[in-house]
Amino acid sequence: MHVSVNGSRLYFDVEGLGLVPEGATMRQRPTLLLLHGGPGFDHTGFKPAFSALTDVAQVVYLDHRGNGRSERGDPATWNLAQWGDDVRTFCDTLGIERPIVYGVSFGGFVAQSYATRHPGHIGKLVLTTTAACADWPVVFDAFERIGGPQARRLAEDYWLTPTPQARLAYREKCHPLYNTRRVRDPDALARAIIHDPVNLHFATDEFKRMDFRPALARVACPTLVMAGDSDPITPMVMSEAIVASLPQHLVRFERFADCGHGIVGDAPERHFSVLREFIRA
Repeated sequence: MHVSVNGSRLYFDVEGLGLVPEGATMRQRPTLLLLHGGPGFDHTGFKPAFSALTDVAQVVYLDHRGNGRSERGDPATWNLAQWGDDVRTFCDTLGIERPIVYGVSFGGFVAQSYATRHPGHIGKLVLTTTAACADWPVVFDAFERIGGPQARRLAEDYWLTPTPQARLAYREKCHPLYNTRRVRDPDALARAIIHDPVNLHFATDEFKRMDFRPALARVACPTLVMAGDSDPITPMVMSEAIVASLPQHLVRFERFADCGHGIVGDAPERHFSVLREFIRA
């Protein structure tokens, strides 16, 4: 399905009931809005794993503008302020109130933009293997520790001087290092719609300047932060910086041992147990 949001057609999908019969009444389940990583990927990486949560929430999948099945649009609108505002307008357009917004990796950047620009709009926030700002020396050290000197060089080549050729080499050699366990669904990447220009656009400019740490003090909702201790692209120290910047009475921090960037694949049972408990709380 598509909906017009701030001048762009965005693709979304919905799974699970929002209203559930309960005796003589209808009980409303919370809406869990999933924000995918990238940029340049799509929502399909959440499927089918997040179907397991439809007994506690209505699950909504969204492709950010410029990504997946959403309209490409003007590259000038591929920025975190716009992506964050899109989340608010998307929810208002569909009548989603007090959403639980789950952002993973780049989706966590968008979630932070939304939560800090519209702090009274969000119900709960989940930030998974993400960052408030880039710490490149830490990232490159992590790639070398996990994948050796070649991985460090490829990461430096792409993130410091992004080019289409460096992007392809990085995806081939460095993306497999994101997880500590073998990918359970080898066809997942083939199913995804990959749009590298939006990644190059973001990596060349805004990723180098992004810093949500001062703004995170404005977050006004319960927040769950989850991070893997073997994540090379958003190492644990980056999640620690997020936690330190959030209002301490609102934040819950869960560390995942022997897990990489994809904790859903590396530790699915614990990930969904923690997330389910947070949704219900």
